[in-house]
Amino acid sequence: MNIGIMGIGLMGHAFVERFLSQGLKVRIYNRTFESIEDLIDKGAIACYTVEELTRLSSIIILMASDADAINDLLPLDDKDALHGKTIIQMATISPQQSIAISKAVASCGGRYLEAPVLGSIPEAKTGTLIVMAGGDKQVFEEVLQVLMVLGAAPRYVGKTGSAAALKLAMNQLIASLTAGFSLSLAYAINNGVATGLFMDTVRESSLYAKTYDKKLQNYLHRDFGSANFSTRHLLKDIRLFIDDAKAAGLNTAALEGIEKITSESIENGMGLMDYSSIYEVISPES
Repeated sequence: MNIGIMGIGLMGHAFVERFLSQGLKVRIYNRTFESIEDLIDKGAIACYTVEELTRLSSIIILMASDADAINDLLPLDDKDALHGKTIIQMATISPQQSIAISKAVASCGGRYLEAPVLGSIPEAKTGTLIVMAGGDKQVFEEVLQVLMVLGAAPRYVGKTGSAAALKLAMNQLIASLTAGFSLSLAYAINNGVATGLFMDTVRESSLYAKTYDKKLQNYLHRDFGSANFSTRHLLKDIRLFIDDAKAAGLNTAALEGIEKITSESIENGMGLMDYSSIYEVISPES
């Protein structure tokens, strides 16, 4: 398999490491060359232009930050560059953005599959991500072995846009669970409830979610510096969800409050920190 990966941020970096660990040859391109030098040392093949990567790769994985970055990366003005290529788009974008990119790729003679993931860098490195795919089912089946490198049981969701919607639905839960838990935890602490007792009560109830324990120390120590999923990326996804949900006639008032909190966190200089930094806005340190 001639695999190329474009967009080597934190998650893209982990993708490359995972493919290399499985003995697969991977070509990589990133606009900032310095950030991929360690991957080259580990065996990744560097491409110095998008054109070089697309020419030499039959399967191209995109892990850019947003739809604008994807459109900047893909050579959509060159009608021959993507002919016969399969594009697997794995970033979090809206269903409408994904459909538009799919049409653009098809107009260049390429094939498109959206395949966003749930999980973070540790899961990417161990191949335990939850992979959700949308698009032509035949394309999904043809690239299934590639997707299985990142997650053992990729799931086919449906037509293009459906997996993007499922991913945004999950990220909306991330925002809502984080904000709700942060507020309850801070309220309990401010009223003298022991944190251990609070957590024991939560764990024994039907309200428990694993993310509460995963992020608990971040809140207690107000340490949000190690970001696998940053506050600015959470805000981007919240806004994508709000726009799409409003267009569908859904009431997004609750999430709009979280959007305001998340935006304030970024204004306070925590955009590159872990998304749990919204706790600092919900419960300011006195």
